[in-house]
Amino acid sequence: MRLFTKKSIAFAALALCGSGASLAQSAGTSKVELWGVVDVAVRHTNKEGPTQDGLTKVIGGGMSQSRWGINVEEDLGGGSKALVVLENLFDADSGTPAVNAPYFQLAHVGLQGPYGRLTAGRQWNVLFDVVTSTYASFPYSPYMEAYKPELGMAMGARTSTMVKYMFATPDRRWVGALQYSFDENNTATGNPGFPGSAAQIPAYVAGTLNGGAWKTAGGYLRFSAAGAALGGGYLRTTLPGGTDVDAWTLGGSYRTGPWYLTAGYGLNKAKFAAVTSPLVALRNGVDGAILGQFWSGQTNGGFQPGDANKRQLFKVGVGYQMTTQLNLGAHYFRGKQSGSATGLPNGNADFLVAVADYAFSKRTDAYFGVDHTRISGGSAIVLDAASGATKRTGFTVGLRHRF
Repeated sequence: MRLFTKKSIAFAALALCGSGASLAQSAGTSKVELWGVVDVAVRHTNKEGPTQDGLTKVIGGGMSQSRWGINVEEDLGGGSKALVVLENLFDADSGTPAVNAPYFQLAHVGLQGPYGRLTAGRQWNVLFDVVTSTYASFPYSPYMEAYKPELGMAMGARTSTMVKYMFATPDRRWVGALQYSFDENNTATGNPGFPGSAAQIPAYVAGTLNGGAWKTAGGYLRFSAAGAALGGGYLRTTLPGGTDVDAWTLGGSYRTGPWYLTAGYGLNKAKFAAVTSPLVALRNGVDGAILGQFWSGQTNGGFQPGDANKRQLFKVGVGYQMTTQLNLGAHYFRGKQSGSATGLPNGNADFLVAVADYAFSKRTDAYFGVDHTRISGGSAIVLDAASGATKRTGFTVGLRHRF
């Protein structure tokens, strides 16, 4: 991690421009922090594709997303400061921008003072905040990027057009936040680009997930003391077709000596409108496709939602620091999907993951992870449409550096 003072940056800029102008000694106490994570792994999974063959590939993020960012702080005096956060994701295996992601996955500006922090822009939502700060899967990394069932319940984790207020007691035993975001007419009635037919849904969904705006409101509260932490959060999201999705989470963790114990629960409930016309069916189709992007996908261990409108996830985990360099962790997740009119996508899922992480230094570590997914229920309960598989095992080995 490298820190630059405002004065050093100004001197560098003048040198590059060939200017001989002088700088005042009172250059201020602003600082700009350039940081990043580069993570590359080899991952093998079985039961892939129409013939359910194995697949081995290099991925640009096994334990963490590969990304770089800029953090800015300016001291305004009186205990207050201005903040700017920018974060860009990329695929380190190919050096290309992350697929279906805005250039900056985080981009916000704010003010922090004695009464809390107020920020505006694209930010982590309150569900992500409370899970990663209260009952993260691994104490050295909030979750495993290549296999993260817990984030399938976080409504995309990031939200655009958000205003967030965060607060904490002086001892930080109590920490909380409130968020609100605006749909900016990205709805069936306000957006001329809203799909007019089912064939247009995939392109629209890809666009709106790539930084699109929708209305949200929610908050979280957490308490921590003596190695224990407990927190809960709620977020209501109104999808572009008008469907409200209520998401809840509650969990806690405890650290004692080399041990780290964690447990949590999450719930998503979509309130689809009763189909009374082709237009309502189309709106539900759009919102169902967006919700399906959150619930399915291999990176979050997901399975296909179909027309189910409710999903629950229970989680328990344990971590053990064997040495100052070696950390071990194992987690079990139990998912339950329900609410389908046909019953075909209703069912259950079991997710297992175990990871060993070895730190060469404070910035560089290597890891090896094994994960297994097993699902059961109606005939539409599959990991993906291409393979139709109901079981899958993955092996991931990678190297990560943080600067």
